[in-house]
Amino acid sequence: MEINIKHKKIKEIVEKELSCSAHNLDHILRVYNLCILLSQFEESVDLEILIPAALLHDIARVKESHDKTGEIDHAVLGSEIAEGILRDLEYEEGKITKIKHCIIAHRFRSGNVPKTIEAKILFDADKLDGLGAVGIARTFMLAGQFGQSLWTNEALSDYISMNTTENGRLKEVSKHSPFIEYEVKFKKVPNQLYTKKAKEIGLNRLKFMDEFFKKLSLEIEGI
Repeated sequence: MEINIKHKKIKEIVEKELSCSAHNLDHILRVYNLCILLSQFEESVDLEILIPAALLHDIARVKESHDKTGEIDHAVLGSEIAEGILRDLEYEEGKITKIKHCIIAHRFRSGNVPKTIEAKILFDADKLDGLGAVGIARTFMLAGQFGQSLWTNEALSDYISMNTTENGRLKEVSKHSPFIEYEVKFKKVPNQLYTKKAKEIGLNRLKFMDEFFKKLSLEIEGI
């Protein structure tokens, strides 16, 4: 089967599966575009691995969001779902293994470290889509979806101990807020990226977020 046809079929499958507002097909395509951009600054990147991985990386995201047990990790489950999709599309077993690694290693809390350049690029691209203007927009989309407040007066240390599990997953999403997400997650992202170009983009996007949340804090205080 021609590679472009395979990509088109994967995209159609993903579009049907994803409905979560902040992790819909728009997010997938932004990550895809960032992957292509970052790949241009690295050597020996296999796009036949990277592109399917980018398109499939959040295939299990909605299943995790609907999981009340807290046991589903969308990166782990997504790699398993992707395996079946890729096999149906007649991908070689060796490529399936490499694509699965990219998917399972794309999130912070999976415990799986990206080992290949394709996995590192996907990790970086996914994290970059959480920063900058797009990152702010996505955070507030989720805040509206789960009924979160803009702000919280609770000490971050108290919040983290009371509302997160050992692996960092939220116990009650409604108690989260864009400000907490910025403080506990976004600020750390650029230092956790793998590729030089991603770090450069990440630092630039974080500067914009810094200014936004400083302004938001002042306005909430009535200043």
